[in-house]
Amino acid sequence: MDLKENIKVAIRSVKNNKLRALLTVSIIAVGITALVGILTAIDVAIYSFSDNFSSLGANSFTLYPKGGGASGNRKGRRAKRGEPISYDQAMDFKERFDFPADVSVNMFATSLATIKYIQEETNPNVVVRGVDEFYIIINGMEVQYGRNFSSHEIINGSHHAVIGMDIVKSLFDEKPETALNKTISVGNIKYKVVGILKSKGSSMNMNQDKVVLTPLLNAKRYYGSQRTNYSISVATKRTEDIVGAETTTIGLFRNIRGLRLSQENDFAIFKSDGLIDFIKENTAKLRLGAVVIALMTLLGAAIGLMNIMLVSVTERTREIGICKAIGATKNNIMIQFLTEAIFICQVGGLIGILFGILIGIGLAFQLGGNFVVPWAWIILGITTCMIVGLVSGLYPALKASRLDPIESLRYE
Repeated sequence: MDLKENIKVAIRSVKNNKLRALLTVSIIAVGITALVGILTAIDVAIYSFSDNFSSLGANSFTLYPKGGGASGNRKGRRAKRGEPISYDQAMDFKERFDFPADVSVNMFATSLATIKYIQEETNPNVVVRGVDEFYIIINGMEVQYGRNFSSHEIINGSHHAVIGMDIVKSLFDEKPETALNKTISVGNIKYKVVGILKSKGSSMNMNQDKVVLTPLLNAKRYYGSQRTNYSISVATKRTEDIVGAETTTIGLFRNIRGLRLSQENDFAIFKSDGLIDFIKENTAKLRLGAVVIALMTLLGAAIGLMNIMLVSVTERTREIGICKAIGATKNNIMIQFLTEAIFICQVGGLIGILFGILIGIGLAFQLGGNFVVPWAWIILGITTCMIVGLVSGLYPALKASRLDPIESLRYE
């Protein structure tokens, strides 16, 4: 018998044992869904985080105080969290930084603001930030309607605002054009809307469209304190200049902070690509766990399939005897049963791959990211099913091929 005939016999055998085949296919499908689905979900999450973090750009970084509290002992001295970056330090850095790059200074004001317009108002969960004219550009944002802040507005700390698209949906009936030049209230403070940001969606449980940007001095006036930290972002003109910009930044900011040569930096540099690498490294264990869970499920499926194939050999003993009597060789019989086992596994695998991809698409939709077809995991799923089919079907196939044709024909 050739391969085509073996496949026909395998399909006919599966049809004759629909219930048993369906149960085995279901177990295999669950295992492959777990394998492909979880691995695809991890990839989609990483791609989504990458898209959002890369909004800072590969040629930018942010300066922030070092540590998040006491970080342990070092030569008998206790290393503590770096002091917040003050407004004077941040502006001094911006003025003195002579590297060919853009520098933005901004501050977090609040995340509990309520925005009002006439009778409409938002929930008290809007983020307010004080920014300068470079903040929107460096952070990969785009003003879709209206304009960015002018230098005059930044210097004078005017009562102007650039708002996110969710604010427009809540207050202006999803009509961005009508929001421009309108006066909104952030708490009890009134601002004129001069720009509306292009929608960016949500990432890491943060809605990037539910934000109000105001000039830095204005936010400092109403929300600043002596302990307020002012973030400094630097974006070079060319990606290859990033190392030089970091070196210049460290030297200049050490001088601004008044650190002696023997003192360590009390500030750190954050780069989005570094965080992405960190996420990828730490998802390796998660991938391994997903593979182990899926393989345990597939082990159960392999045992079930082997049992079904052994039962099938017993039930078809007389059929095997007839095949041998008319000239079928041991190899023909063995290949026939192996083909049947592999066929069942591949059907289950294809169903599992389909459900796994649907899980990835669903997660991509929830994260607001782009779905990428997981070709690597699809190939892994198909290969795994092939191996499971071979392993599960090998012993029953060998047993069937070794049956004595005369004894088989006598079997009742």
